Amino acid sequence: MTGEPVNPKAYPLADAQLTTTILDLVQQAANYKQLKKGANEATKTLNRGISEFVVMAADTEPLEILLHLPLLAEDKNVPYVFVPSKQALGRACGVTRPVIACSVTSNEGSQLKSQIQQLKDAIEKLLI
Repeated sequence: MTGEPVNPKAYPLADAQLTTTILDLVQQAANYKQLKKGANEATKTLNRGISEFVVMAADTEPLEILLHLPLLAEDKNVPYVFVPSKQALGRACGVTRPVIACSVTSNEGSQLKSQIQQLKDAIEKLLI
């Protein structure tokens, strides 16, 4: 990670261990087609009520372009979290470009259900 100070508006920020767990699950969700990449698509999943949780990059410049997501996520009772790097988030999403926001979507018969639930609990603990 770079030594740049993270924008204080990027709250809650995941620590290194949680970030690794989040990015692992994001990568698996991408393989299971349970991932929407980008701020606009994340917004759509929240509005449709199919989002399990939202992950955003804290090094987005300017950060304001995705600060509508925490507000919407709170309205819909969906946990959200920031990870330090958009580059790493892009890699986890399986694309070569940086990704500033993504949403893991719900799927009834999913094999990721228990992992998603564990991670949601961990993210909700950050928000308290």
